[in-house]
Amino acid sequence: MGFEQDWGQARSAAADQAAMRLNSGPPPGPLLPGTGDFASTPAEKKAAANTIENDLEPSTKKAADHADEASNGAVKTFDGWSTAAGLKKVQETWDRQVTGLMGRLASEKTALRGTSNLFLRNDISTGDGFSILKPSPDSKLNEL
Repeated sequence: MGFEQDWGQARSAAADQAAMRLNSGPPPGPLLPGTGDFASTPAEKKAAANTIENDLEPSTKKAADHADEASNGAVKTFDGWSTAAGLKKVQETWDRQVTGLMGRLASEKTALRGTSNLFLRNDISTGDGFSILKPSPDSKLNEL
């Protein structure tokens, strides 16, 4: 097979994959309701933020602490061996990842809580913008 044939097949396969990715959406699921709309209520945003605060953050912290305790014990057990140094490096990597995850959870929680306030302020501002268009009570436009 020559270069042109190989290139044509690769280009065709890439186009098929891109069409599948770009021309279709994911199936309905927990993050994409079957209704096809991405809207959520302020109450749903508050509930999600509360789940992060009351369930995910404490559970993540508890799991991280448990892993640290177990890792510290293993490092002490293998003291003086190369295994201890390896376990210590793994523990440091784990701690960085947990710190990143905790930061992401806090960020998502803050964003969920802030979004409802942002939409509310935007709605009020938009409504205020229309209020200047209302005719005065003694305007002849009221008779139309």
